[in-house]
Amino acid sequence: MIYPNTFEQKISFDVVRKDLKELCLCPLGEQRVDEMAFSSNYTEIKHKIRQTTEFMRILQNEDFPDQNFFDVRPYLKRIRIENTFLEEKELFELQRSLDTICKIVTFLKKSVDEDGEIPCYVQLNALTNNVVTYPQLVKRIDQILDKYGKVKDTASPTLLMIRRELASTAGSISRTLANIMKSAKGDGLIDKDIAPTLRDGRLVIPVAPAMKRKIRGIVHDESDSGRTVYIEPAEVVEANNKIRELESAERQEIKRILMEFTATVRPDVQEIMYSYEFLADIDFIRAKAKFAIATNSIEPSIEEKQMMDWCMAVHPLLQRSLQKHGRKVVPLDILLNHKQRILLISGPNAGGKSVCLKTVGLLQYMIQCGLPVPMAESSKVGIFRNLFIDIGDEQSLENDLSTYSSHLLNMKNMMKSADGASLILIDEFGTGTEPQIGGAIAQAVLQRFVKRHAFGVINTHYQNLKHYAQETDGMVNGAMLYDRQQMAPLFQLQIGNPGSSFAVEIARKIGIPDDIIAEASELVGQEYINSDKYLQDIVRDKRYWENKRQNIHQHEKQMEQTIERYEAEIKKLHDERKDIIAKAKADAEELLKNSNARIEQTIREIKEAQAEKERTRNIRQDFNQYKQEVAAINPEEMEEKIRRQMEKIKARKQRKENGEKKKDNNISKNPLNTQQIQANATKANTESILFKEKDWVRIKGTNTPGQIMKISGNEASVAFGAIRSNVKINRLEPCAEPQKKKESISATFVSSQTRDEIREKTLNFSQDIDVRGMRGDEAIQAVTYFIDDALVAGASRVRILHGTGSGILRTLIRQYVATIPAVSDYRDEHPQFGGAGITIVEFM
Repeated sequence: MIYPNTFEQKISFDVVRKDLKELCLCPLGEQRVDEMAFSSNYTEIKHKIRQTTEFMRILQNEDFPDQNFFDVRPYLKRIRIENTFLEEKELFELQRSLDTICKIVTFLKKSVDEDGEIPCYVQLNALTNNVVTYPQLVKRIDQILDKYGKVKDTASPTLLMIRRELASTAGSISRTLANIMKSAKGDGLIDKDIAPTLRDGRLVIPVAPAMKRKIRGIVHDESDSGRTVYIEPAEVVEANNKIRELESAERQEIKRILMEFTATVRPDVQEIMYSYEFLADIDFIRAKAKFAIATNSIEPSIEEKQMMDWCMAVHPLLQRSLQKHGRKVVPLDILLNHKQRILLISGPNAGGKSVCLKTVGLLQYMIQCGLPVPMAESSKVGIFRNLFIDIGDEQSLENDLSTYSSHLLNMKNMMKSADGASLILIDEFGTGTEPQIGGAIAQAVLQRFVKRHAFGVINTHYQNLKHYAQETDGMVNGAMLYDRQQMAPLFQLQIGNPGSSFAVEIARKIGIPDDIIAEASELVGQEYINSDKYLQDIVRDKRYWENKRQNIHQHEKQMEQTIERYEAEIKKLHDERKDIIAKAKADAEELLKNSNARIEQTIREIKEAQAEKERTRNIRQDFNQYKQEVAAINPEEMEEKIRRQMEKIKARKQRKENGEKKKDNNISKNPLNTQQIQANATKANTESILFKEKDWVRIKGTNTPGQIMKISGNEASVAFGAIRSNVKINRLEPCAEPQKKKESISATFVSSQTRDEIREKTLNFSQDIDVRGMRGDEAIQAVTYFIDDALVAGASRVRILHGTGSGILRTLIRQYVATIPAVSDYRDEHPQFGGAGITIVEFM
């Protein structure tokens, strides 16, 4: 129940309706705005608000097809009667609006979530159920009408023929008139700037009255001034008659085409009308969404019970009005529940009590009409079955009602219908009569509302009502705050204590003489003045501590948000750590697979090189041990273990160097002098250089024997089994001829395949390798294979690109390179070509 009938006018909802109508695109939506009504059905309210919020998202994020909204229902109703038809303009509107309906239905059905299953706009998508679209009608109308809404020449063969004949006849008339006018101008019968004009649909020539008898033809008209007559030359009369006949035939053919099309539409008129009901819903919801966006409205949490827990609520119309003047509206926080059902607001005049009351009424009514409201997202709103309001002057000469009588009549109707599902809004409760009895009646009425468990927001200045609210369960006082220093209202509601009317302060601000104010204070008594002063002090102190509490609450909220953010980041890091470990394990498994393949290949190469079986078995055992170690190592410890292994290798090298130094010391103690040692070294070098063909040699630091096939300068072509390679002579050393073994057929087959693979690797070998972005173990493995390939290919030097970074990868690689006997030197690249980011490795 809504009371009184002028409820919407009292809370300014009629202005909201007007704004919504202006936002509609056609009368379809405007009709829905007129039909919009108050509802207490929770499901219906929730459904309507959700539709609007979904459309808000569309308007903010999507390109919605909102062009060409037309209400063609009157046309469709008319053509239900036989022998009626749609005019060109009506048909054009039907075509464009049907096309819009088709586009909207397609848009809503195609909009789905990221998984491609659930529609993004569930409530709006439900509106498309049972809506029939008519793309075939749109296509047929497109064949009839052009882009300007006129019937095309090609709409029918007959129409095409008529229009062609019309054009031909009109051209003939124009040429004939041109010749006549040229002759008349030459004879001075008409002015040179005269041109043919139309009169009653016929082409005529403007002529001066004195010359009208000199041009043979029919006079059709005369100007208002009488200075010009319009003559149709006799030569074009028949042609103009034909034009009129053709135009009549054209209209008849267009009518036939339109009637023919209308006959095809007539059986589907009812279904098409239903499609326009869908278009009306879309237009209405779009207008509500536009209004909600303009007023910063949201969908609050809606509870299926009677309550209010509003935060930062504002009056949308007041907000818009103040924004035009560069001012901001003060938001309203209000709490009503079953412990405090009725809020009694007191405070100074012009302090915002009535605005507060209207804000509550308007926002609650908007919610229950299916409109989003401007308040904080944390707000909660309830549903009321009845809304009552008593605000403003209701005196009526016709009904013999005074101001106070109208208030009493409203109180009577409210007491009659109020219950626990009612919201009562009363402004200036008890005023309009003698204060003492008016206050008593107001208190008695208030008691009845409390007994009925009704909810309400009531404004008053009466002290007895403030005391009653303070002492009664289910009621709570509220105050509109006032700045005593600035002597200005703050328009801020504070719940918990009654407010002062600040009558003395306001009177003093307006300029009432101090002696009058003093006399008034003596009349009411010092006790009343003091109580009002104490009340003001209480309100001031509460405001101070309330601000403190809000600041503390804000800081606590920020701390909670910070903690939540940190916890989320920690969880994210933990999940990323798991992912990294899992990826490292997967990489380790891949590394094992690659290592297995590499070792198997090495074993085949060793077999091909006719190595000993014991050596092959040892290599396989070493590989199995390495595989077990890699599987046991945690990926996070991999890099640390590599670092320790490199330190061990470096230590062994250091011990080896120390042993060589001791050996040198022992040699120095030998009776041979330094010159003898140098002579021996020179002799050894000379011997190493004097290799000849067919000698058996091996590369320093390896065990694979090979035979010199050819010597060219300081290089020798050496055959290692079936593989021939060019090697510098100073990298070779003599070795014993290996024992010949009988090779099996399978070995021969493997040897041939391996030979081809190695030959291909040698041909495709690149002297550069890029290990940037690899982990330490990956980089060492890649460099190991790379240097092995370089030695087989006979490269004299290679470049390892590891980048600068923190220098760890560079250090690991150089520690490893230092342990390779075949490496003669390693250093940084020239600064111009990469500097410390590249290591140059040279071989002996």
